[in-house]
Amino acid sequence: MPAWPKSFYTFGAGLLTARAEWRLRRKRGAVAAQQRTFKGLVPQLAATSFWRDAGIEAGTAYDKFRSRIAPRTYEQIAPAIERMRRGEAGVLWPGRCALFAVSSGTTAGATKYLPVTEEMLAHFRQTGLDSLLYYTVRAKHAGVFRGRHLFLGGSTALTALPEAGPNEAYAGDLSGIAALNLPAWVEKHLYEPGTTIAQLGDWPAKIDAIVKRASTLDITMLAGIPSWVLILAAALREHSSEGKRRVTNLQGLWPNFECFVHGGVPIAPFYDELRTVLGPTVKFHEVYPASEGFIAAQDAEAVAGLRLMTDAGLFFEFLPMTDFDEARLDQLGPKAVPLEGVRPGVDYALLLTTPGGLVRHVIGDVVRFVSTEPPRLIYVGRTKLQLSAFGEHVIEKELTEALLAVCRRHDWTITNFHVAPLFANSLTGANRGRHEWWIELKPGTVATPIGPPMAAELDVELQRLNDDYAAKRKGGGLESPTVRLVMPGVFRHWLTYRGKWGGQHKMPRCRSDRLVADELAQVTNFAVD
Repeated sequence: MPAWPKSFYTFGAGLLTARAEWRLRRKRGAVAAQQRTFKGLVPQLAATSFWRDAGIEAGTAYDKFRSRIAPRTYEQIAPAIERMRRGEAGVLWPGRCALFAVSSGTTAGATKYLPVTEEMLAHFRQTGLDSLLYYTVRAKHAGVFRGRHLFLGGSTALTALPEAGPNEAYAGDLSGIAALNLPAWVEKHLYEPGTTIAQLGDWPAKIDAIVKRASTLDITMLAGIPSWVLILAAALREHSSEGKRRVTNLQGLWPNFECFVHGGVPIAPFYDELRTVLGPTVKFHEVYPASEGFIAAQDAEAVAGLRLMTDAGLFFEFLPMTDFDEARLDQLGPKAVPLEGVRPGVDYALLLTTPGGLVRHVIGDVVRFVSTEPPRLIYVGRTKLQLSAFGEHVIEKELTEALLAVCRRHDWTITNFHVAPLFANSLTGANRGRHEWWIELKPGTVATPIGPPMAAELDVELQRLNDDYAAKRKGGGLESPTVRLVMPGVFRHWLTYRGKWGGQHKMPRCRSDRLVADELAQVTNFAVD
């Protein structure tokens, strides 16, 4: 690509913003876009060995597809992906796949290898740009393109897969793979922290290198997981205090800094602290990416939800959580609905069909539509990370909101938390189960948190938010919760133990078993008040 001056690209960004605004204003384009996407994917899938054997033909209509093809989890297609990793062509998608995104999600499960085909790379390039254009439409200008964009993503270093043999295949973090395949103009004029630093996998070393490089740049956009952005911000402020530029927030360091892009974890527990360290006029822009595909991005105020990206190559279906049962997926295909069948306020398990060869793939996320015209949704939790050991059906969103409400009343700042069931135990005299909250708060608050009063407040909040939980508590089927206030660093130790410290890794907020809680017990010196 010619080395055009940056003014050319910023002018082009203005034109793209105008086009994005026109697309977002179209009233009924989402369903038609999804129908076109489905028709484009089916012939490609029919040309593969796995999906041809499963019953997909070139002319398969949606009704037949819906009744014939069962939803599948990763584990159910893992053998086919293994064939792709070994170099076999035409398994889940036409041709041979040379790139695989490594993902372990938040469920503490085994590592997943997700195919990243050329068509998926094109999808991520388009949605990455579109998601930023949604921001410029909201901001009513394209000024964010005049400076550099700093991404706190995973390492761009890829690992060769020896099983691929002479065909060569590589695996790595999706954000790293995407960074290696940016458009030339983005890499030249926007992308930070640069190719050398982006390769680093040692996160403390990476933060240090970013601080030294970025402190003198004109950064207009910052993207990353909130916990790591807070660490970077603290390091940048400390670095500035050692020189002549003492700053209290990042806008003091970067005067043109205007946009913070976040996604993957609920922002609410971190919002107040982020607002303080980023700067008073920085706009927050939420996106909803997954290793399987880019799903949605903010196009209006945060309370309106995120706009489903319906015209970027992914076909979406939604399986009501009232019907969801992973053990019966082979029977649930007809229960899932396309976009035109969804209703606001209903919780759905999200299914994706992608140009990476995933078909009706259960990615493990639960979403809820806020509106259908235009289609906007919110993320409410994980199918496997619901808390329902006692039939209470509590989701991650409700746990987060309950804890946030309690902490805001007392001016406490959440660092991390996890909730697990504590089962009845005749040895301890506990006749009924209860919830066990593991909570790490930021030190230095005026009001000292104490476990039992905090547990009582959480109990009240959760009863307000969840009728099933309230019924179990009032009916005597569930004891009041207990709170374990852990020392600083406990969750970091667990994430490090699990190989999830840094990058896009997230802490599982809850489980219906004690897999995470029992491991936390091994790495913590907790205080129970």
